[in-house]
Amino acid sequence: MSKYLDLSIKEIHELLLNKKIKPIDLIEEVNERYNNNELNAFITFDIEGAKKKAIELENIDIPKDNLLFGIPIAIKDNIMVKDLKCTCASHILDNFVSIYDASVVKLIKENNMIIVGKTNMDEFAMGSTSETSYFGTPVNPWNHRKVPGGSSGGSAVSVSSGIVPLALGSDTGGSIRQPSSFTGIVGMKPTYGRVSRFGLVAFASSLDQIGPMTRNVYENAILLNAICKKDDKDLTSVDTNEDFTRLIGKDVKDLKIAIPKYFVSDIVEKNVLDEFNKTIELLKIFGCQVDYVDIKYMDKAVVLYQIIAMGEASSNLARFDGIRYGLSIPGNTLEDIYKKTRTEGFGREVKRRIMVGSLLLSGENAKIYYNKALQIRDDLKKSFENVFKDYDLILGPTSSRVAYDLNSSNDDPLRSFMDDVLVMHANMGGFPAMNIPMGFIDKMPIGLQIMGNRMDEAKIYQLGDFLEKKLNLDLGGHNE
Repeated sequence: MSKYLDLSIKEIHELLLNKKIKPIDLIEEVNERYNNNELNAFITFDIEGAKKKAIELENIDIPKDNLLFGIPIAIKDNIMVKDLKCTCASHILDNFVSIYDASVVKLIKENNMIIVGKTNMDEFAMGSTSETSYFGTPVNPWNHRKVPGGSSGGSAVSVSSGIVPLALGSDTGGSIRQPSSFTGIVGMKPTYGRVSRFGLVAFASSLDQIGPMTRNVYENAILLNAICKKDDKDLTSVDTNEDFTRLIGKDVKDLKIAIPKYFVSDIVEKNVLDEFNKTIELLKIFGCQVDYVDIKYMDKAVVLYQIIAMGEASSNLARFDGIRYGLSIPGNTLEDIYKKTRTEGFGREVKRRIMVGSLLLSGENAKIYYNKALQIRDDLKKSFENVFKDYDLILGPTSSRVAYDLNSSNDDPLRSFMDDVLVMHANMGGFPAMNIPMGFIDKMPIGLQIMGNRMDEAKIYQLGDFLEKKLNLDLGGHNE
């Protein structure tokens, strides 16, 4: 089997520029790798469409400055790609074909990347293990008996296993960073508004954000460069025009780093803290100032997330009614159609969240719970902003534990939220945050989260690249 996909995108770009390989060679290798595993990373694998695109690219001059030209990429299956199914890993959308491209997909296509398929995920992005997928669970490449994390589990698996070098995920409460931690890859949740959400099937609109999932920090920054652009179709989209690689390679000496005491409390398993503390000692050796700080309301993140996300989800998912698109179960009345379609179409976890969200938004409950949660969320955001007045970055473990066994938490509705207890805060405040691998526990990868102030992704990449080089982890050898 050829090994072009094991090269950096810079090296692949040079081979393409010098006509040593063609884009079709990369796609043939993707196909071979896809067929040689049983990871269930994809819901739709569009090899014919990818081959057609690769052949088209042979007739296009390759821009020297476009490192992404001809590079294969996978897209999470809640992001619209025209003429491909967009199922959100749900029975209710298992026959729905997108009629347009998401704004982020348009940018991918403008850069002449090659979309190879749509990745598996938790149903409607609701979960932290990818086990709620109607199409079965993707498995962790490091150990096939372990969960890959979620909800962007398929995207994480597709990159970690080497099927593709790049993927897109979405992050509502940690859904890019947590599976990246479990599978040993780099995953960035950008600043809210940095990447257009037009064409992303909404879960919780005030929290959702699309982001890049890659093998290393530099390639993550390159992909983020490509997908950021002000979009009039998304009213939360912000003007953005910068090179996220500009600080990579700069000295990290004198960077001021804050560690919330909550991130190193007893909610995190000791073996994870041990790996984290090793990384912190390394930063101190290289001249970083590290302080432990108190941040108000951090322990309320799970409750805030449950109220806000479930409330917004119950509203957003009302559109799946069996009338306009997707699954439709016949009934004697309109209400009968709604009830039958939604009963059969949605999985257990999605139903649970819709019902709780509907209760939270009904009558006086909206004031008692939802509006109050928004107020406390604003206070939490201000607490983080106060920290960023004195510090460059905030660090902590990405997950409180390593990937665990499949089917071990299916009957615990709180567990999926607790898996994201360290990563929800970035969504609450709209801050950028990235996972990078920081070590191994029992031969399974564990991640470090680097959080920055809004619009400060470049500084996150600066520290992330530095640590990546110093830690020098071997992320190529999966157990299975």
